[in-house]
Amino acid sequence: MPMSFPADRAEKRQVLLQAVEQVRGTLAAQIDQAEEARTLPDASVVALREAGLFRLKLPAELGGAEADPVTQLEVIEAVTTINPSAGWCMFIGAAIVGMAGAFLPDETIASVFPQGRVPTMAGGLMPGRAVPEQGGYRVTGRWSWGSGIRHAEWVLVQTLVERGSQTPEVRAVVFPVAQAQVIDNWHVLGMKGTGSCDYAVAGLFVPEAFTFAVGSTPPQRGGPLYLMGWPGYVANEHAAFALGIARCALDAIIELAQSKKRGYGPQRRLSDRAVIQRMIAQADLRLRGTRLVVIDILEKAWQTARAGQLPGPALQAEMRSVAALATDVALEITTKAFRAGAGSAVRLEHVLQRCLRDLHTAAAHLMVNDSAYENYGQFLLGLPAVDPMR
Repeated sequence: MPMSFPADRAEKRQVLLQAVEQVRGTLAAQIDQAEEARTLPDASVVALREAGLFRLKLPAELGGAEADPVTQLEVIEAVTTINPSAGWCMFIGAAIVGMAGAFLPDETIASVFPQGRVPTMAGGLMPGRAVPEQGGYRVTGRWSWGSGIRHAEWVLVQTLVERGSQTPEVRAVVFPVAQAQVIDNWHVLGMKGTGSCDYAVAGLFVPEAFTFAVGSTPPQRGGPLYLMGWPGYVANEHAAFALGIARCALDAIIELAQSKKRGYGPQRRLSDRAVIQRMIAQADLRLRGTRLVVIDILEKAWQTARAGQLPGPALQAEMRSVAALATDVALEITTKAFRAGAGSAVRLEHVLQRCLRDLHTAAAHLMVNDSAYENYGQFLLGLPAVDPMR
């Protein structure tokens, strides 16, 4: 993968989707190994890095793709369909790399991106605490869902900075993973291969230049992607992940239905049963329809950002709620596919049980919980002072 990407949107999309095909064999071959190790194997990480996929959200001037949200959705969806844990780690890593590349001050870029090399990164939104002192901040905190922390070189996390009687400032801080304690507690139902362990620091000094104020610091480099706001910058990732797993599950039951037979008396193939035919048809149409709604909303937000405007709170809520919708639809489709797969699907070697486990685990993420619908509903009802991230 070259150090630069085409400027043309369609050409960039093609290059990125070709990159996904480059890593397909490696990612598919290492699914079981990732689950056993509870983190992505080195070969999968290297493949994603060398294909340029961790550059998906990085500013172009730092060698990134700086891809639009719809292209991002397609790329994340494609990787997830191959290997859900790899898809999750890829989009988390790409999002954090993109934030660091866009918002860190110029004086820090050479340290985090030495000689143009793009590092692997992990991050967390739930805030720790930062106490100001001369030259920087003294940071203490513990963060969960540290996806990719086992292979990350740097961490970007949010902290709250208290300054007297003022409302605490939300500040992102960046530090090497080696300075954190990684806690081996990722013993979970699904997404085992993401290595999403907790990590913590206590009294760590972070220089001012390795921090930035979230929400008030303008992008230091890059274009409209960094005007998408929050949750607009990340909502497409969760939608893409859900759509990718649902497509994987649907493809799996379509394939299984061609050969699997059931029945206490004369047995029939699943594909000959009307109930399976109806389920597959409805699932395909619902998945495609939901995907189109996601793309429509993301495109509306992207054109708003391209016009130099931050998508407003209502549109932010819409982006978050459609990610929740994609997750709910994907859960229904995957659950039905798993049930239709019956005794074959429950076996640990079958893709349908992994899809079910991985998607239910991803659905526990706060970004796609029921509050996403509540917030969007409040905007539709015209209620005052609604926060899309509550």
